Amino acid sequence: MNIIEIKNLEFEYKEYDDAGEVSSTNPVLKGLDLTVPEGQFLAVLGHNGCGKSTLAKHLNGILTATNGTVLVNGMDASDEDKLFDIRQTVGMVFQNPDNQLVATVVEEDVAFALENLGVPPAEIRKRVDVALRLVDMYDYREHSPHQLSGGQKQRVAIAGVLAMKPKCIVLDEPTAMLDPKGRAEVMDTIKLLNEQGVTRILITHYMDEACQADRVIVMDDGVIIMDDEPKKIFARVEELKAVSLDVPQVTELVYRLRKHGVDVPADIITEQECAEELLKLPHRGKAEIRVGTAGADRKSGDYATEVRNLTYKYSVGTPFEATAVDDVSVGIEKGQFVGVIGHTGSGKSTLIQHLNGLLRPTSGEVLVNGKNIWDKDSDIRSVRFMAGLVFQYSEYQLFEDTVYKDIAFGPKNMGLTKEETDKRVREAAAAMGLDEELLERSPFDLSGGQKRRAALAGVIAMRPEILILDEPAAGLDPKGRDTVLDEISEYHKSSGTTILLVSHSMEDIVKYAEKILVMNRGRLFCYEDTDTVFSRTRELEQIGLGIPQISRLSHLLKAGGMDIGDDIYTIDRAEERILEILKTNA
Repeated sequence: MNIIEIKNLEFEYKEYDDAGEVSSTNPVLKGLDLTVPEGQFLAVLGHNGCGKSTLAKHLNGILTATNGTVLVNGMDASDEDKLFDIRQTVGMVFQNPDNQLVATVVEEDVAFALENLGVPPAEIRKRVDVALRLVDMYDYREHSPHQLSGGQKQRVAIAGVLAMKPKCIVLDEPTAMLDPKGRAEVMDTIKLLNEQGVTRILITHYMDEACQADRVIVMDDGVIIMDDEPKKIFARVEELKAVSLDVPQVTELVYRLRKHGVDVPADIITEQECAEELLKLPHRGKAEIRVGTAGADRKSGDYATEVRNLTYKYSVGTPFEATAVDDVSVGIEKGQFVGVIGHTGSGKSTLIQHLNGLLRPTSGEVLVNGKNIWDKDSDIRSVRFMAGLVFQYSEYQLFEDTVYKDIAFGPKNMGLTKEETDKRVREAAAAMGLDEELLERSPFDLSGGQKRRAALAGVIAMRPEILILDEPAAGLDPKGRDTVLDEISEYHKSSGTTILLVSHSMEDIVKYAEKILVMNRGRLFCYEDTDTVFSRTRELEQIGLGIPQISRLSHLLKAGGMDIGDDIYTIDRAEERILEILKTNA
């Protein structure tokens, strides 16, 4: 039986003028058809703006179709009398877990919806316990949700939906803000729901998550353009790239190898099956490893910023006192592009907020250009112009009427002339790939990727000597992510600005960073060039960090007798080493 049946679904967003009349419409869904059988695990892929989230909001009546029909377990989603039943049938979990938690105790949060539904207290107690056990959070039932990690919070949010006993659960990018460990926890929970017979619909930009589904659909321009099992979908590499999507790293690898005439299947999506196929081929056991110069240190001691014995404690003197950064000493060389990684709660965000004076150390020193920023004669305002900080989801920092005014806000506050401000606005916009025609538009009319780049331009326009970026590509589709990060990389090369890039994506970090700073439990785990850090992949996994799929492949190949090196973290390097080994036997 199908739990979801959609026929010719059309939906348009409307804008209204001051008189309440429709001034414009934006068609988002354009005749979409979809059926979802009970118990299926369906992944939904598509670039930002393709209609994924709009589709999801039709499945439990948040939005009502402009045209067409949406049936949920046989109920018409446009029938207001059925909305109560529909919303009990289809539960929704959104991207940010903090936006879904309403109570001060975990079990009270899970019980919240049930209380509003009038479920008897004894039944609430039973459902809450069952739901928390299902997501492996029962031991945390008396904790405060806001003291949990991101992955734990999201599992509590899922438990709150499961307590209502839905037949279907829709998850709209539930792992977008989580570290690799948190992502794995949520995906394990989603897979566990299979045993309960719950239909799962997962919207994601992570290809490895889509690989775990029973079925994948790909959306573009408001319709479904692909619909098949994961292996068949991801074998269509060029078609997916044409609609701004990625494929798993090993799928990209075999796609490239096949172009060189290597006889491997095209529909490989896991490192295990990739290793098995490659190990079948005749090969020399070990590749020649050439030592490169990547990540060579800048002049010793020539630091843009440095922390010495930095310790920071939250809620000092209260029962909630906690040490977030513990005796960290590290210097970031001028002109370096540094990746900053660490599990949720490792202290990386607290650390970077010290570098422009947003936080003051409990003890220790913070230096910018060799000067302690908290000395009595230091001007903390000028420090914040030297060290620019861009937060996660930086588009939330946009507030002006036009993009031009938003980018100009910082330079104007620096006291620059109108001419110099104008020059900086246009240079920053160009650096971030924003066309001049966009400058007079409202920032809120831009696409997600354009908003992100406009916010970045607003910081770049102040020409900081140090640019600190906290997850600048979070929530973007693969094309938007690559565009933003490529623009940042080009800006780094042209300006020589010192850049610190905080990210949960190891794939992004290794593509751009010369050196990597790793935090673990509030302490500095290591600060080394990228090759050195990723020669320690086993240790990185042990401290809760995910390593690139291509790195995991290299471990499997080595175990099977094909050693392509311990420094594999990019597809380019894996491709080069594998071809070298195979050609030796050609």
